[in-house]
Amino acid sequence: MNIRKILVSQPEPTDPKSPYFDIAKKYGVDIVFRPFIHVEGVEAKDFRKQKIEFLNFTGVIFTSKVAIDHYFRLAEDMRVTIPDTMKYVCISESVAVYLQKYIVFRKRKIFFPTTGSKVTDMIDVAKKHKDENYLLPVSDISKNDVPDLLEAAKIKYTKAVLYNTVSSDLSDVNIKDFQALVFFSPQGIISLKHNFPEFQQGETVIGCFGPTTAKAAEEAGLRLDIQAPSKECPSMTMAIDKFISDHSK
Repeated sequence: MNIRKILVSQPEPTDPKSPYFDIAKKYGVDIVFRPFIHVEGVEAKDFRKQKIEFLNFTGVIFTSKVAIDHYFRLAEDMRVTIPDTMKYVCISESVAVYLQKYIVFRKRKIFFPTTGSKVTDMIDVAKKHKDENYLLPVSDISKNDVPDLLEAAKIKYTKAVLYNTVSSDLSDVNIKDFQALVFFSPQGIISLKHNFPEFQQGETVIGCFGPTTAKAAEEAGLRLDIQAPSKECPSMTMAIDKFISDHSK
């Protein structure tokens, strides 16, 4: 199997030491990065249909920088002034620091786990402030892991869909140029079918990261050739490296 060109459905890594670049150099393959999906903010008129008022909450739980952007975008669009007393629980320090783009960073109102960046770590932080009434900004395809844990911890919260994940326009991409396609979410598979309804896999190698992505590929009638994480290959790049190595012998 001669893989000459790989399409990775994510933005190009900013780190020059990314393993993707090592693979390209090691095997002489061309790796093209192109996001198959993107985020679009919910408009104020559509958000109002959710009947949620930002000022009814005393705290906000942020699981991403995207959520922060759209929270403050909507607040501005609706001419809502977020009070200085608002408390923020963030999934990681980097997300917490990102808040400086919109507010003055004060430790007394911004909280984040100092020992990890997992959802459970964030919930532990929220438990220390259980008296707050939290708003949880999410996308239209958000998982239930955070809400489930919040409910289990008996933390008062309300989900608010502030942004949607949609298929990107890939009309300038010739999918037949690639011998391998790599996906990281079920929405990426949906975008493939949306943009290339006539796509036939044939000998094209399909790689998927995560069980939900793999399931989406199989349900779409695709053959799964590369899957990560696994015990042997915990990362997508390791799985790609192994596949090329095994099939070039």
